[in-house]
Amino acid sequence: MKRILAFALTFILVFYCADLKADCVGEDSSSLSLSAHSAVLIDADSRSVLYAKDHESRRGMASTTKIMTALVAAESCELKQTVHISPDAVGIEGSSIYLCEGEALTMEELLYALLLQSANDAATAIAIEIAGSIDAFADMMNKRAEAMGLKNTHFTNPHGLYDEDHYTTAYDLAVIAACALENEIIREICSTYKVTLPIDSGCTRRFLVNHNKMLKLYDGTIGVKTGFTKATGRCLVSAAERDGLRLVAVTLDAPDDWSDHRTMLDFGFEQYESVVIAEPHSFIYELPIVGADKETVTLTNTEELRMTLPKERGELSVRVELLHRFEFAPVTHGSAAGRVCYTYGNKTVTSELVFAEDICVKTENSSFWDKIFN
Repeated sequence: MKRILAFALTFILVFYCADLKADCVGEDSSSLSLSAHSAVLIDADSRSVLYAKDHESRRGMASTTKIMTALVAAESCELKQTVHISPDAVGIEGSSIYLCEGEALTMEELLYALLLQSANDAATAIAIEIAGSIDAFADMMNKRAEAMGLKNTHFTNPHGLYDEDHYTTAYDLAVIAACALENEIIREICSTYKVTLPIDSGCTRRFLVNHNKMLKLYDGTIGVKTGFTKATGRCLVSAAERDGLRLVAVTLDAPDDWSDHRTMLDFGFEQYESVVIAEPHSFIYELPIVGADKETVTLTNTEELRMTLPKERGELSVRVELLHRFEFAPVTHGSAAGRVCYTYGNKTVTSELVFAEDICVKTENSSFWDKIFN
């Protein structure tokens, strides 16, 4: 009965909704001149596109494939486990660390060979160790892409040797890289410039130098991977981080890829910044409460909210979405009451709103109508 009466009286209770005008996200990037046939620059946190050039066309990806190979491997096994090299992983064409049949390396060492040396034999060894075959591992890669919501990516192998059914888009590949960089081990490996690995008995060492020149060419670079075949042209995925802003750039079929990436990343860091728009518990909202000794209960946000925004921008819009337009006592500190949403252009970040206090039922023997009209 109380709920029915309360619903009937909602017109006299307050529901907060501030909607300030927001400018659209994005600055004029039409002046960027790139050699790439397909390119994209995204904010790694939100996956928002900051610059794009034919970024949804399906193209070959060459050895940038190995970003997904590394991600599936890191998520599927212990990296300290020993891998005995299968004969099927020996003598693979293209870039290689010249693995020997029966040689033992850890999965982590193979990942260093994969991401620094772009070793096709290491990619094959990883696939066979984890899935038993190239085809079975490719199925795992495709399922992982599907889980990311990618519609224009398909893998047939773990190394990127050309196959007409092996393709992605600049945008999909940027999302894969952003996901991979959330893995601490992958982030550490792909940002490493050089490393040594054992050869067979361990008496001699392999010296590996990362093919990704962006690590030396561009301040703040943290990865990710190069690629090339005659069929696909030069492919490159780079990522850089400055002042809390992480950007991922992708070029497919780009004759001058190093220059393209510096141009895109410069544009991103010049035009955008990562902004803390709400510290934990900094947003306060008073919700009407019925049946308590006070008229309102305090709600607050639970986490830091951060957005990547143009440096030159208008206002954000703020919206509060509540489970109820008012609450009945008692309420418990920390329990969910709704959420606060900050929007700029087509980007929105949200934080849960919880009760900031415990409130008991009113101690007086007052009627419901007394509460409303007194």
